[in-house]
Order: sequence, then C-alpha cells, then structure tokens
Amino acid sequence: MERYPRAAEWVRVKLHDGVVIPAHPLALTQERKLDERRQRALTRYYHAAGAGGVAVGVHTTQFTIRESMHGLFEPVLRLAAETVRECDQRFERQTILVAGSCGRTPQAVGEAQLARDLGYHAGLLSLAAFPDADDDELIAHCHAVAREIPLFGFYLQPAAGGRKLTHRFWRRFVDIPNVIAIKIAPFNRYQTFDVLRAVAESGRCAEIALYTGNDDNILVDLLTEYIVATERGDVRLRIVGGLLGHWACWTRKAVEMLADCQRCRLGDTLPTNQLTLAAQVTDCNAAFFDADHGFAGCLSGIHEVLRRQGLLEGTWCLDPDEKLSPGQSEEMDRVCRAYPHLNDDVFVALHHEEWLRD
Repeated sequence: MERYPRAAEWVRVKLHDGVVIPAHPLALTQERKLDERRQRALTRYYHAAGAGGVAVGVHTTQFTIRESMHGLFEPVLRLAAETVRECDQRFERQTILVAGSCGRTPQAVGEAQLARDLGYHAGLLSLAAFPDADDDELIAHCHAVAREIPLFGFYLQPAAGGRKLTHRFWRRFVDIPNVIAIKIAPFNRYQTFDVLRAVAESGRCAEIALYTGNDDNILVDLLTEYIVATERGDVRLRIVGGLLGHWACWTRKAVEMLADCQRCRLGDTLPTNQLTLAAQVTDCNAAFFDADHGFAGCLSGIHEVLRRQGLLEGTWCLDPDEKLSPGQSEEMDRVCRAYPHLNDDVFVALHHEEWLRD
C-alpha cells in the first residue's frame, strides 16, 4: 500500500476550526530584488493580526519567483518559515504553513519536497500547467505530489491562470488519502458547488476542511450552510475559513470578520448587517483586484494597500508590466473613503515599526 504523509493532528484540527490564511505577497526593492526586511515584516504582520496560517509561493507571491532568472522560490519559502517559527516561539502559537506547488509533475513534486523539508504542512496544488489534460492525467499528477506532502486542493479561477475542473475530477480528487483541505476559488457559484458536492458525496467532510478563495463572495461563502443530497442522505457542510489574496491586506479586520461569521453560525438567524458587510467587502475587492480590467492589477492593488500603510516601499512586481491599471488608484481611494470600518490602518500604524526591525 502506498504511503501518503499525513498532517499533524493540530494542523487538521486548526483547519477544521476555520482560520484566516493570507496569501503572502512578495516585497521587492525598486530594483526588483527581494526586500528581506519588508518580507519579514509582512509575515510578522499576519501573525500579529491573528492569522492561523500563511500561504507562500502562491499567485499572490508571484508565480515567477520560480524562474531561474529570479531564483526566489526557495529563499522566499525559507524566509517565511523561519519568521513564522520565530513568531510562534515568541507568542506560544502554532501557525499553519502552506506552500504553493506548481508546474508539470517533476517540478511540482520537487517543490513539494522542498516545502516539506522546510517544515511546510501542506501543498496548495495548482493545475494551471495542465490546461488540456484529462481527469486521468490530472489525478495521476495529484497523487504524485500527495506522496510528498499533504494536499490543499485548489480551484483557481481562469483569469488568474486556472482551468475548469469538473465535478467528476473533484469526486476523484477527494479520495486521495491525504487531502486535508480545498481552496475553492473559481469566482463562480456553479463551480463552487461542484466541489462542495464532491466532498459531501465522498463521506470525508470530517477530514477535508473547505476554504473560500472566492474573493468576490467571501462572507457569503462563510455564512452559508450547504445541504447536499447524497446517497447517504442529506449532508450539511460549511466553508470554515479562507485562503485569500484579499486577506493579504486589512488582515486584522479579516480575522475579526471570520470570528463574527463563526458566531453568526451558532444562531438560527442571519443578521442582515452581515450581508451588507459582505457587499462592501466585495466592492473593496473589485478595486483592490482590478475587476474592471480583468484582474490585471490585482497584485499591484494588494501592494498599494500595503504601501499606503507603510509595510511595503512600492508596488513593484517582478514583471515590470504588472502595475496598477488606469483609474485603479482612484477606485481604491473611493472604497477606502466609503468603508473606513474595513481597514486596519490604526493597528498597522501602532506596530509596523516593530515588524520592520531587522
């Protein structure tokens, strides 16, 4: 029988309890070199904000860190893992480390091995390198990576390089023994339900934690109880937390909002103010992620929020063509004025010099 590495019990418990997992950005100097001081500061910020995990080497970290001309994949993963461990030791906490795993099978397996050796607890598995593969090829790839590290499944929206994945695929994927969570991020309600249905039908709801990556529908995903009819009867399940690029900024408020959603789920009625808040968060995301231009400025938008707070020096990406779109900064000004209750500017201002220490 093949061996699949299992996640530690505390990791599984924490994932099922539901936590905020920011998708970690990449801090660069104006010369587009890694800014280690500010990279560490971002990790310290997420930890101090109350995030239960961080995801590194994912889309928000910029997939191009893997290119040989940059050579940043291993240094960035190592830096985040070291900083998280230092923070955990100082504050007596345990933080989940998720590493992105991309590319064709040899690359993805190598990345999973590196992440495991650096102490990461799960691999967030992108299938963007297989745009035309059938389900058999996709599942074989997933098994190969799963033999190296527990899997955090990933439904990535096409606008960010993902592909459509059928219910049939997800039904087979959730049978991989060490799938511990799935990030559902197709930005599409129909495709979101394909994943939920597959997990419900598998009988593994108690083993696989569901996380939203739908930045356009964050709070509604977290507030909804899903009831799925299966051969075993109706199955009730929840999306318990989020692994989100949107939560890479204003993270303290994200932690508070998740806690509010968890409290609401204990009652029989849903306060209407939560739905109002959900729409406001989505409006902010449209500005930050540059929905008007097909998400072209999504990375720079996150960087701009962090720059305005003093955590980043600029909005630079490895690709010089990735920058704020025309009118995006003005849209960000609008939502910042409209929803001051959603930012954590005061929290960051009180602590960012401490986080920026060498």
